[in-house]
Amino acid sequence: MRSDRPNAAGLPLKLAAAGGLAFLHLPILLIFVYAFTTEEKSFQWPPPGLTTKWFAIAWNRPDIWEALWLSVKVATIATLIALVLGTLASAAVARTKFFGREAISLLVILPIALPGIITGIALRSAFSLGEIPFSMWTIILGHGTFCVVVVYNNAVARFRRTSGSLIEASMDLGADGFQTFRYIILPNIATALLAGGMLAFALSFDEVIVTTFTGGQQSTLPIWMLEELIRPRQRPVTNVVAMVVVIVTFLPILAAFYLTRDTDQVSGSGK
Repeated sequence: MRSDRPNAAGLPLKLAAAGGLAFLHLPILLIFVYAFTTEEKSFQWPPPGLTTKWFAIAWNRPDIWEALWLSVKVATIATLIALVLGTLASAAVARTKFFGREAISLLVILPIALPGIITGIALRSAFSLGEIPFSMWTIILGHGTFCVVVVYNNAVARFRRTSGSLIEASMDLGADGFQTFRYIILPNIATALLAGGMLAFALSFDEVIVTTFTGGQQSTLPIWMLEELIRPRQRPVTNVVAMVVVIVTFLPILAAFYLTRDTDQVSGSGK
């Protein structure tokens, strides 16, 4: 009888999990369907017809390309900044002991734990006090506050699973700091940095709240979508752009998952 209980209990759990996943993802599938609808100003179910003309219209919209290019530039630069600062911070926290280490670790992680509106208001106030004009760089600084956290979390976990004896052995054998970093540290943390960078890019690419407070007149692709929803002209075009955002953010997250799912096998771990 005991052997049957887990199976009986497992079926309701599987059904509940399937229902939760369907609740989360069916609306996304509807966006994909409505990107092909022939109806321009209203949503009908089922769609009265299917067409691909909205993709051509979206392709020829210069405002979409400007918003997309700005989103790509912001996400790329914010990710590069996060990779540098997140790696340095994680190395300091994981490999050294100093007074206030845990407090610094908390301060690094705090921006992603705070509501985005709090971060946005704080950054806007800081930029206004410093008389810093709103531009692409203020958006990058805003996105960098939470992108650093993603890279930091991945890198610090990998540093803690990498044995310090490897670094000591490298130094004992005559390697300098750069050689030790290149041949010992970097190979062990490379996948963690790549995964963190991909997640940071995805988060930055579809960020709305912080961008609203730090962008000024700049419009990234998510901000463009928000404005189009408020003042709709061609709703299927917005759905086409939403498809692009979903794909662009989903692929890095999926790649990051596959890069970090077997991270228990780290050189020198447990020694």
